[in-house]
Amino acid sequence: MSTSTKPFSPAPFKPPFWLTNPHMQSILPKFFAPKSPTYRRVVEKDSLDESDIAYDFYDAHPVEASKDGELEQTPLIVLFHGMEGSSDSHYARALAYQMHAQGWHFVVAHFRSCGGIPASGTVFYNAGDTDEVHHALQNLREQYANIYAVGVSLGGNALAKYMGEYEDKVLCKGAVVISAPVDMSSAAITMHSFLSHRIYTPYLLNPIIKKALANDLTQDEINSIKAANRISDFDDIFTAPRHGYRSKNDYYHTASAMPYLRNVTHPLLLVSAKDDPFIGFTATPNDVSESVTILDTEHGGHIGYLRYRSDNGHSKSKSSITNDKESKTSKFDINWIPETVSAYFNWIGVASIRACPQFNR
Repeated sequence: MSTSTKPFSPAPFKPPFWLTNPHMQSILPKFFAPKSPTYRRVVEKDSLDESDIAYDFYDAHPVEASKDGELEQTPLIVLFHGMEGSSDSHYARALAYQMHAQGWHFVVAHFRSCGGIPASGTVFYNAGDTDEVHHALQNLREQYANIYAVGVSLGGNALAKYMGEYEDKVLCKGAVVISAPVDMSSAAITMHSFLSHRIYTPYLLNPIIKKALANDLTQDEINSIKAANRISDFDDIFTAPRHGYRSKNDYYHTASAMPYLRNVTHPLLLVSAKDDPFIGFTATPNDVSESVTILDTEHGGHIGYLRYRSDNGHSKSKSSITNDKESKTSKFDINWIPETVSAYFNWIGVASIRACPQFNR
């Protein structure tokens, strides 16, 4: 599994006490993200040959088309984003710079209706759609020999389920999953809590309702969707029937990654915060195979992990990578996740190809 005989042991996440609130951790990181890198966009069809899908690349170096079966050897890190995420999400930007600094290629494989391209078919976002994950990796495998994957939130659930469902047939050599609701039923209940419902539901629900209404719907569907005030209502009205599930309960049960984690055969790191206001139950060592490493932190919120560096004479963390001039003077950063991802890939044997100047400060 790993080139090291020692357990994976990344730098701990220890925010100051006043920054441990999970809602602060979940909301504030987007304000401290580096600016978006200059992506190279490629558009392909989805697994159903219905909708266009955007792949946004941040190349470590120019990549030539494969000739005579020769594939690009530099590792490619693929990100599967969360609900309503994209290559512009705060975690995508931070990961892009960190992976680039390791000398690795980086790409965000968007799900249907995301990345600024509307869905054209009858379906769009399904957190258990492992066929779509596999299809994206197949597209990339035509040019890249060494693929590793990162999944965040619902995209993380889809990736984790893929790793267990496809077992030895997976097309990525290792993966990291962050803040993923691997038990979607308990995650739905968690989202029904007063604070989560009041704080996060409008932010997540309104965009997906707008996208759904742009589809070819009956008047009854339109009326029902407009009346939804919880994500679980929307899933029952739209997501489940559109994707072949009997109900939201069937969707949550069938799409959850948890039952598949015991079948994972390739290295997989599961990262989650115990105070995450979104994800419900998380995996325990008895739920997973020997190929899976579980990293539970006390704090971090949902895709948060916002750090604060006190004025102690030290420069920024030696592994912090950014291309944003403003963040160079900020005491806050969101680089714990990118640093942990690159540390895990190093641990399983992915070599950094070139050093970054920031590492030597």
